Amino acid sequence: MMKKMKALFTEEQGQGMTEYGLVLGLIAVGAVAVLLVMKDQVVKLFTDAKDALTSAGAGGGTQ
Repeated sequence: MMKKMKALFTEEQGQGMTEYGLVLGLIAVGAVAVLLVMKDQVVKLFTDAKDALTSAGAGGGTQ
């Protein structure tokens, strides 16, 4: 009985997958936090890119 109890506490078969899940969750939370902090810069970057593409398309079609 004691061996079975020890085996329950030393079981490491699913430990690797759990660690990968925790790391992936931490990375996802970090990415969301960075995007929330840099929201204005990201919006400006995409707006500038859209404006540049729009003005290039309205340039008269010179290729």
